[in-house]
Amino acid sequence: MRVAIFGASGMVGQGALRECLLDPETSQVISILRAASGAPHVKLREVVHKDFLDYSPIEKELSGVDACLFCLGVSSAGMSEEAYSRVTYDYTVATANALLRLNSGMSFIYVSGAGTDSTERGRAMWARVKGKTENALLAMPFRAAYMFRPGFIQPLEGIESKTASYRALYKIAAPLMSLARRSAPHYITTTQELGRAMLAAAKRGTEKRVVEATHIREILRQFS
Repeated sequence: MRVAIFGASGMVGQGALRECLLDPETSQVISILRAASGAPHVKLREVVHKDFLDYSPIEKELSGVDACLFCLGVSSAGMSEEAYSRVTYDYTVATANALLRLNSGMSFIYVSGAGTDSTERGRAMWARVKGKTENALLAMPFRAAYMFRPGFIQPLEGIESKTASYRALYKIAAPLMSLARRSAPHYITTTQELGRAMLAAAKRGTEKRVVEATHIREILRQFS
């Protein structure tokens, strides 16, 4: 299976990339990113691309893809709705349209977030925009499309968030993480669990098209 990953330099994307490279059923991973990481791996092909609204220059690289794990995203803090929508909605939908045109039988996995507003009418700007993005993806004729809504994500294997404020939060929360995972296990997902669950959904499908935080471990148990 050939998998395309967007946002592999971010915290969630790093976890997804790691699980894909470890997966024996994944033959190649095409990572589309703005700057090459230089990380060597026999399965990994990095494609540097800067315009996430126009994929015509790299169509050849994106052809023959079986699944996409779309992990690209930004925090809405300090952003206008227009600017946030450009990254969250416009980039995602443009990517999905390009991939769908090239690979009609593929799966598309989108990392959204707990609290996303499917009605698109709520007060929280980020939740409305995420909901609009989810709705657009679910309306596309992919072989399968799944919206993952993780809650708190615990980074493992040395993975760190690119956002400084998030790194500080994780550092403070780290001593409490073991206790929190025992008391509320369904609402805390590790980067490893999320990456494995996304990959499992891409390969074998799952009943729920919108995967809430409480369902992520169900997918792992189903395919373990």
